Amino acid sequence: MTAVHTGTVTARCPCLLGEPYDECCGRYHRGETTAPTAERLMRSRFSAFAVLDAGYLLATWHPSTRPRTLDLDPEQRWTRLDILGTSGGGLLDTTGTVEFRAHYVLDGHRESLHENSRFVREDGNWLYLDAIATPRQGLPAVDR
Repeated sequence: MTAVHTGTVTARCPCLLGEPYDECCGRYHRGETTAPTAERLMRSRFSAFAVLDAGYLLATWHPSTRPRTLDLDPEQRWTRLDILGTSGGGLLDTTGTVEFRAHYVLDGHRESLHENSRFVREDGNWLYLDAIATPRQGLPAVDR
Protein backbone atom coordinates (compact mmCIF):
# COMPACT_ATOMS: atom_id res chain seq x y z
CA MET A 1 0.00 0.00 0.00
CA THR A 2 1.23 3.47 -0.86
CA ALA A 3 2.05 5.86 2.00
CA VAL A 4 -0.81 8.09 3.07
CA HIS A 5 0.45 11.59 2.29
CA THR A 6 2.18 11.03 -1.07
CA GLY A 7 -0.70 11.85 -3.41
CA THR A 8 -3.70 10.07 -4.82
CA VAL A 9 -4.18 6.45 -3.88
CA THR A 10 -6.60 4.64 -6.19
CA ALA A 11 -6.12 1.14 -4.78
CA ARG A 12 -8.96 -0.40 -2.83
CA CYS A 13 -9.06 0.77 0.77
CA PRO A 14 -7.53 -1.65 3.30
CA CYS A 15 -10.79 -1.55 5.34
CA LEU A 16 -12.36 -3.55 2.47
CA LEU A 17 -15.56 -1.53 2.06
CA GLY A 18 -14.81 -1.59 -1.66
CA GLU A 19 -14.06 2.09 -2.25
CA PRO A 20 -10.71 3.52 -3.35
CA TYR A 21 -8.52 4.47 -0.38
CA ASP A 22 -8.66 8.20 -1.15
CA GLU A 23 -12.47 8.21 -1.13
CA CYS A 24 -12.77 5.93 1.90
CA CYS A 25 -10.39 6.02 4.87
CA GLY A 26 -7.89 8.31 3.15
CA ARG A 27 -10.18 11.30 3.69
CA TYR A 28 -10.24 10.59 7.44
CA HIS A 29 -6.46 10.16 7.53
CA ARG A 30 -5.99 13.48 5.74
CA GLY A 31 -8.32 15.22 8.22
CA GLU A 32 -10.88 16.21 5.56
CA THR A 33 -13.71 14.77 7.66
CA THR A 34 -14.19 12.59 10.73
CA ALA A 35 -15.62 9.11 11.00
CA PRO A 36 -19.41 9.33 11.55
CA THR A 37 -19.70 6.08 13.52
CA ALA A 38 -17.59 3.92 15.81
CA GLU A 39 -17.41 1.22 13.12
CA ARG A 40 -16.14 3.67 10.51
CA LEU A 41 -13.52 4.88 13.00
CA MET A 42 -12.52 1.25 13.61
CA ARG A 43 -12.20 0.68 9.86
CA SER A 44 -10.18 3.88 9.42
CA ARG A 45 -7.88 2.87 12.28
CA PHE A 46 -7.33 -0.56 10.70
CA SER A 47 -6.45 1.20 7.45
CA ALA A 48 -4.07 3.48 9.35
CA PHE A 49 -2.25 0.39 10.65
CA ALA A 50 -2.11 -0.92 7.07
CA VAL A 51 -0.62 2.31 5.68
CA LEU A 52 1.58 2.95 8.76
CA ASP A 53 -0.15 6.21 9.77
CA ALA A 54 0.76 6.34 13.47
CA GLY A 55 -0.19 10.02 13.64
CA TYR A 56 -3.82 9.24 12.78
CA LEU A 57 -3.91 6.38 15.26
CA LEU A 58 -2.67 8.63 18.05
CA ALA A 59 -5.02 11.47 17.05
CA THR A 60 -8.05 9.16 17.22
CA TRP A 61 -7.03 7.59 20.56
CA HIS A 62 -8.71 8.96 23.69
CA PRO A 63 -6.25 11.11 25.70
CA SER A 64 -6.91 9.12 28.89
CA THR A 65 -5.57 5.89 27.35
CA ARG A 66 -3.39 7.14 24.46
CA PRO A 67 0.27 6.05 24.56
CA ARG A 68 2.99 8.68 24.19
CA THR A 69 4.36 6.91 21.14
CA LEU A 70 3.27 4.18 18.81
CA ASP A 71 5.81 2.09 16.93
CA LEU A 72 4.33 0.38 13.89
CA ASP A 73 6.24 -2.52 12.38
CA PRO A 74 6.58 -2.03 8.62
CA GLU A 75 7.13 -5.78 8.30
CA GLN A 76 3.65 -6.46 9.72
CA ARG A 77 1.27 -6.48 6.73
CA TRP A 78 -2.42 -6.04 7.65
CA THR A 79 -4.46 -8.01 5.13
CA ARG A 80 -8.14 -8.18 6.14
CA LEU A 81 -10.62 -6.78 8.63
CA ASP A 82 -13.70 -8.73 9.68
CA ILE A 83 -16.29 -6.83 11.73
CA LEU A 84 -17.88 -9.44 14.00
CA GLY A 85 -20.38 -7.20 15.78
CA THR A 86 -21.20 -3.72 17.02
CA SER A 87 -23.10 -2.23 19.93
CA GLY A 88 -24.06 1.44 19.95
CA GLY A 89 -21.60 3.63 18.12
CA GLY A 90 -24.18 5.12 15.77
CA LEU A 91 -24.83 8.64 14.59
CA LEU A 92 -26.75 9.57 17.76
CA ASP A 93 -24.74 7.52 20.28
CA THR A 94 -21.93 8.67 22.57
CA THR A 95 -20.44 5.22 23.25
CA GLY A 96 -20.04 2.05 21.27
CA THR A 97 -18.14 -1.18 20.85
CA VAL A 98 -16.85 -2.89 17.74
CA GLU A 99 -15.77 -6.51 17.86
CA PHE A 100 -13.43 -7.43 15.05
CA ARG A 101 -10.77 -9.79 13.80
CA ALA A 102 -7.84 -8.16 12.00
CA HIS A 103 -5.68 -10.47 9.92
CA TYR A 104 -2.01 -9.84 9.25
CA VAL A 105 1.20 -11.48 8.06
CA LEU A 106 4.40 -11.13 10.06
CA ASP A 107 7.64 -13.00 9.38
CA GLY A 108 5.82 -15.15 6.84
CA HIS A 109 3.20 -16.29 9.37
CA ARG A 110 -0.50 -15.55 9.05
CA GLU A 111 -1.95 -14.31 12.34
CA SER A 112 -5.00 -12.44 13.57
CA LEU A 113 -5.96 -10.06 16.32
CA HIS A 114 -9.40 -10.53 17.88
CA GLU A 115 -10.57 -7.54 19.90
CA ASN A 116 -13.70 -5.88 21.22
CA SER A 117 -12.86 -2.17 21.12
CA ARG A 118 -14.62 0.53 23.10
CA PHE A 119 -15.23 3.95 21.57
CA VAL A 120 -16.54 7.25 22.92
CA ARG A 121 -17.72 10.35 21.10
CA GLU A 122 -16.48 13.65 22.46
CA ASP A 123 -17.14 17.04 20.85
CA GLY A 124 -18.67 15.21 17.89
CA ASN A 125 -15.60 13.05 17.25
CA TRP A 126 -15.34 9.31 17.80
CA LEU A 127 -12.24 8.19 19.71
CA TYR A 128 -10.81 4.75 20.44
CA LEU A 129 -10.87 4.26 24.23
CA ASP A 130 -9.55 0.78 24.91
CA ALA A 131 -10.01 -2.91 24.25
CA ILE A 132 -11.94 -5.49 26.13
CA ALA A 133 -9.36 -8.28 26.12
CA THR A 134 -9.93 -11.39 24.08
CA PRO A 135 -7.68 -14.46 23.99
CA ARG A 136 -4.45 -14.09 21.97
CA GLN A 137 -4.15 -10.37 21.52
CA GLY A 138 -1.31 -9.36 19.23
CA LEU A 139 -1.18 -5.62 19.79
CA PRO A 140 1.64 -3.45 18.46
CA ALA A 141 4.23 -2.18 20.93
CA VAL A 142 3.35 1.06 22.70
CA ASP A 143 5.33 3.18 25.16
CA ARG A 144 3.09 4.71 27.82
